[in-house]
Amino acid sequence: MMRRLMCSLFLCLLGLGLCAQTADRLPLAQCAYLYFVSGQGDNLRSMLSDEMQASLSADVLGGMYRQLEGQFGSLQSAGEWHQVEAEGLAVCYRDLTFEKYPLRFQVAFNGNGRIAGLFVKPAPKPSPVSVAPDSSQVMERDTLVVCDAFRLPATLTLPRRAVEKGRLVPCVVLVHGSGPHDRDETIGPNKPFRDLARGLAARGIATLRYDKRTFVYRADCVPEGRQLDLDVETVDDAVAAVRLARTSSGVAADSVYVLGHSQGGWLAPRVAGRVSGLAGIILLAAPARPLEDLLLEQVTYLDSLAPSAQGKAQVADLQRRVENVKRLGTSAFCDTIPFPFAAPRSYWADIVAYRSVEAAAHLTLPLLVLQAERDYQVTMRDYSLWRAGLLKCPNASFKSYPRLNHLLQEGTGKATPDEYQRFSPVPSYVMDDVARFVRTGRLE
Repeated sequence: MMRRLMCSLFLCLLGLGLCAQTADRLPLAQCAYLYFVSGQGDNLRSMLSDEMQASLSADVLGGMYRQLEGQFGSLQSAGEWHQVEAEGLAVCYRDLTFEKYPLRFQVAFNGNGRIAGLFVKPAPKPSPVSVAPDSSQVMERDTLVVCDAFRLPATLTLPRRAVEKGRLVPCVVLVHGSGPHDRDETIGPNKPFRDLARGLAARGIATLRYDKRTFVYRADCVPEGRQLDLDVETVDDAVAAVRLARTSSGVAADSVYVLGHSQGGWLAPRVAGRVSGLAGIILLAAPARPLEDLLLEQVTYLDSLAPSAQGKAQVADLQRRVENVKRLGTSAFCDTIPFPFAAPRSYWADIVAYRSVEAAAHLTLPLLVLQAERDYQVTMRDYSLWRAGLLKCPNASFKSYPRLNHLLQEGTGKATPDEYQRFSPVPSYVMDDVARFVRTGRLE
């Protein structure tokens, strides 16, 4: 029954949550919720986008809440409202406690204030209390990554014992995936970059992590006189972070590495091409295929988990946009077809021109490719392409993890987005492998 109550909203890590600043939609969400619980299907339907209205009748909308009560019992309590940004949408939600099961009511608003996604799903378990780093092993310093006029709050995490003894240690700069991430790369209750930072510090290795420019500056993330591209979004700041790491107290300047996750891993070879003397790069769940192909694959997979007419229409629309992206620079390109997720032409032109595997193959520094075998966003197909493309590179090492998903969470079977709402820290064996590579330049 839950599937019948869901209208799919596609939220994926590789979706391009760029610099858009969404408006406060909580008053609209509260209005939609009142229509929902009171069975006012006509009024609720009037708030939907045209695409949503085409797939949902007023009768269906008006009967949803009664179906929930029939299945899960009466409503016991309703939680606070929250709003987050995802793919340029304002996503508003509140958790509802029914007699038999906790659920989450969630609506997503497009730029025109119309509902582009509406669904009810199991509420995630409460986030665990954040555990402070072991002060006997780890020390953290606040700092700033400065790139031109942009100042990004950052954290340098160091092994305490080495610092107290005056020893210089290697440092790994952590580079985020796509979207406006904070320095911990927080997704649901999970903070994989924080886990990596503290785990590596316990193994004698420093890390530098920072809030991404699109997280701090949002719509003001593009410098005057520039257009949005991969350098503006990621590479320029990663280069600045490497320079900061080299000059940080306690860090060995000749032993600075870059670890990129997802899109950050895809761009790590580009960062290495901009910084001389980098000690090595680590590509964690990094795409090898064109990003537009991965986006279409992801959205198609997510629609298969809860098929709907709206989802089918979204897949078809994205396919049309992706096909047009591939025609960029040719006479067949159509200016009237929007780019995926409304990103500007400058951004997609940079994506189409960039060849990550080719860029990596020209590097002579140590390079490590790590892949989660359960990942549905960056799959084992990408991992195979990395291995094939770097086959003749003696500087490259590879490893895949059978039980991990894109966020380095353990589980079984092909991953789903719901897993990201379950707290599951990065396993220690991932930190062991990264530490071994930093110390030796290889895994063997």
